[in-house]
Amino acid sequence: MAKHDIGRNDPCPCGSGLKYKKCCLGRRKDAPDVGGPSDLHDEIRQALEGRNFESLEEANAFLAAHMQQRNQQPEDDFAGLSSEQMHRLLYYPFDAPELVSFPQTLAEEPGAPILTLFNLLVEAIGEQGLKPTAKGNLPRKFCRQAALAFWGEEAYRNHTKYGDINKELDFFELHVTRLVAELAGLVRKYKGRFILSRNCRTLLAQGGVAAVYPRLLRAGAGEFNWGYWDRHAEVPFIQQSFLFTLYLLSRYGNEERSSAFYEDHFLRAFPLLLDEMEPLLSWSSEQQVRSCFTLRTLVNFAGFFGLATVEPVEGELSYVREYRVMKSPLLDKAVLFGLKG
Repeated sequence: MAKHDIGRNDPCPCGSGLKYKKCCLGRRKDAPDVGGPSDLHDEIRQALEGRNFESLEEANAFLAAHMQQRNQQPEDDFAGLSSEQMHRLLYYPFDAPELVSFPQTLAEEPGAPILTLFNLLVEAIGEQGLKPTAKGNLPRKFCRQAALAFWGEEAYRNHTKYGDINKELDFFELHVTRLVAELAGLVRKYKGRFILSRNCRTLLAQGGVAAVYPRLLRAGAGEFNWGYWDRHAEVPFIQQSFLFTLYLLSRYGNEERSSAFYEDHFLRAFPLLLDEMEPLLSWSSEQQVRSCFTLRTLVNFAGFFGLATVEPVEGELSYVREYRVMKSPLLDKAVLFGLKG
């Protein structure tokens, strides 16, 4: 039977769900070996050795069954997940109930930075709505009041040492909260005012923020563009793999660990991502990916949504900052993993 050549844009035969050129093709020699193309071809040859098939269809059926079994085996580089499970987490994060589920309403009221700001926004909107600025943003007075309530007086003075909050974009956490709330269908503009949607009022009346939080989480993970919050290069795959990172936090987060621990696991699973990042004058490709991963996934997502506590390491002088990371109880209540690694 003729050997099948895998195209660069074909799905990788390892089952990761990535294109061949972004996965096993040209896998780095210094990366952990999870079965590159040469290993895979050797494995297939061994599986076919001594077997005779009546037809090409019979041979293809055998290979399909062999690859399915292979893709269901746990991989060390995927923190114990199989290639098939990783594929589901990457491409169907909200439609893989056999692996993970997201309760529509939490059993108790959660706490998270984004919820603190959302509650302030709900209170300001009230029954009458909140009039936006001429540019359509939240009014300056409210932004200042929200910042003071969120940060406290001392932190507010530190944040405004070189310039006060004069517009919504000067308090970016609030800006992100408003955008995520709109994406979640909780806040909208109507007749020139910010209002709470009918669905939002129903959810608040029936379950409070315990019913609202899952909507914010889903919008923040799947709809809001994480790259909007920082100046890093576009690396959409970091956001696409958010559920893998939450799995790592769920598995390892009971103990406080360095952000570098999670960076290592991420790069071990997806080493070819380094090839997509152009080195800068002062930053290597690896430093950029590590910094981008930690800032977007751990600080701005897991930390802001209350899924983890993420504290900077004091005295850290490197421009690639390190953090101490530990999962929060909210993670195990808002994201229910039904798999074992």
